Amino acid sequence: MTAALAAEHLKKSFRKPFTGARVEAVRDVSFSVEAGEVFGFVGPNGAGKTTTIKMIVGLIFPTSGTARVFDVAAPSREAMKRVGFLPESPYIYPYLTPREFVTMCARLSGLGGAELQRRVIAIIERVGMSDAVDRPVRALSKGMTQRVGLAAALVHDPDLLILDEPMSGLDPVGRKDVRDLILEERARGKTVFFSTHILSDVETLCDRVCILRKGEVALAGRIGELLDGSSTLSEVALQDVTEALKAALAREDLAARPMGPRWVIDAEGDAAVRDVVELAYAHGAKVVGIAPKRETLEQLFVKRAL
Repeated sequence: MTAALAAEHLKKSFRKPFTGARVEAVRDVSFSVEAGEVFGFVGPNGAGKTTTIKMIVGLIFPTSGTARVFDVAAPSREAMKRVGFLPESPYIYPYLTPREFVTMCARLSGLGGAELQRRVIAIIERVGMSDAVDRPVRALSKGMTQRVGLAAALVHDPDLLILDEPMSGLDPVGRKDVRDLILEERARGKTVFFSTHILSDVETLCDRVCILRKGEVALAGRIGELLDGSSTLSEVALQDVTEALKAALAREDLAARPMGPRWVIDAEGDAAVRDVVELAYAHGAKVVGIAPKRETLEQLFVKRAL
C-alpha cells in the first residue's frame, strides 16, 4: 500500500543572524503515515515538529532529505492538490470575512461555479462558523480564527490533512468539535497527520504516533504496542480507612494517598494486591475498586522525549 505521507532523513539547519552559528532544528526525521489512519506527531517545544511540517508543505526547503505524498515528491503542485494544511498560527487577511477567505482558498484549489459556493457554505457550517460567516476576521477570537483556518484546509476535500496544533486557542467545546471532525475524516477514508501538545487527544484519536526529541525520532509505533499494558501495577481504592490501617500499610511499605473520601494504594503484583485487601478487611475498611494501572502516553513522552 502506498503511504499517504513519507519522510526520509529530513534535516534542516539555520544560521543565526550576526553570529552565523549553525543551528540544527531537524537532525534526522523519518516516518511513514499509512493511508486512512490518524497519525500523531508530538514532542516538546523546539523538538522540530513545525519545522518538519513546513518542509513537507514547502514553506521552507530541507537541508537534505525527501518527503512524498501518495508517492509523489513533496512539495509539488501535484502532491499539494491532495493536501489540506492548517498551520500552527494561521494568518487570515483581517479585512476579509470567513466566507470570502474560504472562497478564495477554494478558488486557489481549483473549485468553481455552483460547487464552490456549496462547498464553502457546507464547510463553514461544519466547523461551527455559520453565525460569523460575514463578520470581518479582525473581529474574531483566536479560536474562531482557528476554525476559519480549518475550514480553508478542508474546503477542497483533501485526501491528506496536515494539521499543526489544530486545537490551539479552542475552548473545550471547540476541541471536542475538532476531535469529532478528525474521526469523521478517518471514517471517510481520509488520512490525518497532526501535531499537538495535548497527549490525551493523541492517545484517544491516533492509530500511530511519532515522538520527536531534539530534531530526531525518539520513538514511533502503534499506540497499542507502545502502551502494551505489561505493567503489573494496580490501584486499590479503599474507604473508611482508619489510622491503624494507615500504620499497617506503612509497615508493609505500601504508601496510601487520599483521593477525596477514598484512599488509593499502588500495589505491584498480585501478592501486593492481596496483602492490601486482607489488611483492609482486617481493619474494617471497604474495598471499592481494584484497577490495573498501565503506562499513559504522557508518562512515555516524559520518559523518552524530555
